[in-house]
Amino acid sequence: INYFDVSPDYGDAEQRLGPALAPYRNRSFLACKTNFRDKAGAMTDLDNSLKHLQTDHFDLYQHHALTKKAELDKIFGPDGAMEAFVAAQKAGKIRYLGFSCHSVETAIGAMDRGHFDTILFPTNFVLFSKANFGPQVLDHAREKGMGYLAIKAMAKGKYPANLPERQHTPKCWYEPCHLPEEASLALRWTLSRPYLTAAIPPGNPEWFRRAMDVAQSFQPVTADEIRSLLAHAGDLEPIFQLRNDV
Repeated sequence: INYFDVSPDYGDAEQRLGPALAPYRNRSFLACKTNFRDKAGAMTDLDNSLKHLQTDHFDLYQHHALTKKAELDKIFGPDGAMEAFVAAQKAGKIRYLGFSCHSVETAIGAMDRGHFDTILFPTNFVLFSKANFGPQVLDHAREKGMGYLAIKAMAKGKYPANLPERQHTPKCWYEPCHLPEEASLALRWTLSRPYLTAAIPPGNPEWFRRAMDVAQSFQPVTADEIRSLLAHAGDLEPIFQLRNDV
């Protein structure tokens, strides 16, 4: 594992990861994000993250969690965050530019508005089969020649409304796939998508370890396994939907 993804949003993760990663920085690929859509805010956020992570550059820096198309107007407008990204790249503080997104429409809009090297996007069997959420983004990234980083590969759907909160998986806002078989098959389904660059495993230790096991002995899913997995989708409510109010 040499890809590390962090954000100022993730509690004190930057402060913890910086010292831990320092001895291995030259052998790691470090990705970070900002929620600021303006130039000044993004530049300050970037410099703070570099300080916390004890490094002089990020291998990948991303606009974090784009949701509305209106955010693109801010990012690409005068004194927008994209100006900070480009300036930082010229200064050697960033190698590659990217964004994470939770909207199909906004993701495609971002790819069409400017140059990006990567997209970080939710990709799992429930989203694709139940909501048609994602295949068009993967295709568009391929057409643009971008790297495609999949998240939420081991996510299942929203928790059933009648499920008591005490039965929710701690620190997980969605229902994850059951360990070990369903989660393993779900990750293999995502890893089997054509053109996929990588799947980022979840932070939960149990699912993370399972993801490592799957990756080390990865085999593409078979047609029978896909049918079995899709049968698990049942009446699940996908964690994201196509939207018109973006």
